[in-house]
Amino acid sequence: MQKENKMGVMPVKKLIITMSLPMMVSMMVQALYNVVDSVFVAKVCQDALTAVSLAFPAQNLMIGVATGTGVGINALLSRSLGAKDYDKANKIASQGLFLAFLSFLLFLVFGLFGAGLFFGNQVDKSSPIYSYGVDYLTVVCAASFGLFGQITMERLMQATGKTTLSMITQLMGAVINIILDPLLILGIGPFPRLEAKGAAIATVTGQIVAFIAGIIINEKYNKEIKLTMKGFRPDGRLIAEIYEIGIPSIAMVAIGSVMTYCFNKILLSFTSTAAAVFGVYFKLQSFIFMPIFGLNNGVIPIIAFNYGASNRKRITDTMRFSCLIAVSIMAVGTLIMWLFPEQMLRLFDAGDEMMGIGIPALRIISTHFILAGISINLTAAFQALGKSYLSMLVSFSRQILVLLPVAYLLSKTGVLNYVWLSFPIAEMVSLMVSLLFFRFVYKSLISKLSKDTEPPESGIREA
Repeated sequence: MQKENKMGVMPVKKLIITMSLPMMVSMMVQALYNVVDSVFVAKVCQDALTAVSLAFPAQNLMIGVATGTGVGINALLSRSLGAKDYDKANKIASQGLFLAFLSFLLFLVFGLFGAGLFFGNQVDKSSPIYSYGVDYLTVVCAASFGLFGQITMERLMQATGKTTLSMITQLMGAVINIILDPLLILGIGPFPRLEAKGAAIATVTGQIVAFIAGIIINEKYNKEIKLTMKGFRPDGRLIAEIYEIGIPSIAMVAIGSVMTYCFNKILLSFTSTAAAVFGVYFKLQSFIFMPIFGLNNGVIPIIAFNYGASNRKRITDTMRFSCLIAVSIMAVGTLIMWLFPEQMLRLFDAGDEMMGIGIPALRIISTHFILAGISINLTAAFQALGKSYLSMLVSFSRQILVLLPVAYLLSKTGVLNYVWLSFPIAEMVSLMVSLLFFRFVYKSLISKLSKDTEPPESGIREA
């Protein structure tokens, strides 16, 4: 007989910490190796750093497809377990692996045939930035099966509450990446100097190892799911359910990639150094935002499970406590950006021009962090409750309807520092829209749930 899953019985605060902390730590490590990539690439030259920064929208879209599909798998699988529909949970897992493979094929084609076109639309083909960028983007896309497999395996573990196990695979990939970065980028010892391409090879190698480890760990320790492809057939109904939740999340990242691409074009009208600073900002802010996303990854299955179990109190308690954590993290992040911008830019061998642009940029942009923490926390509820399209609408309004037009108009003043103000302006709009949508979700779904009490903490299945 199945014991009670801890997501339905463990005290909420303890549960959130148990579920989220391992993912927050592992995502901090992932943020670290993203920064390490750029730190060592910056030692090659600023053109290489700019190339990696300009590759970010395409690379981020690939990660977004993987994580968005994973959000659908995670939420649907957790909901099925909450409703004790174990057969459906097993089918969702196998369909998720199939979708990961299809996603890889898509980006394999893009990496082989689209990388040159992507960079050719941003910089001159005779520029070193072009050659560095094509080298980097081709490798990370063409070998992306490791990324898609790794994220799928991690979502299966997270959906059953085994976040510590998912942390192990993430840490393995991150550590391998960090070790290989200086060796392959700079050509230390017997390793060839591959520069930007070396950063890409280090990244995909870590992802492939993490994917293999995820398969082994799921098979050995994740007993709530039986993962098998024997007799597999694509199930259109289940795939539709996964993407009903996941596509809005993918669309949010796609919107972000469009924003970053267009924002880079605006910055390139000033100087390529401004685009490099923007890329450095994204690397640095990942230390602050990654823990919030790790928190969300822990909160989504909790909300989804308790929605399946019809427990209103556990959902609202989860939202309150996770929002408090998010705001606290963002407040610390804002202070760091204001107090230590010069020290952070020095990590990337910043010269006088980059310092002159970067220091005010980091301080101005970071004023939106606390507002962003609240908005991001609210999107966890939208995704877990099957209303991911609301997250997409929030992202669209923030980045396309507000941020880009405001940035473009401010760029016409000829003052680069004014352009950075578009971030806090857009975030204020985003928060207002998020709160409006959450009120709708609460009234239409959460308030109608039957249970408003805590169950006894007994019979918890250990993660």
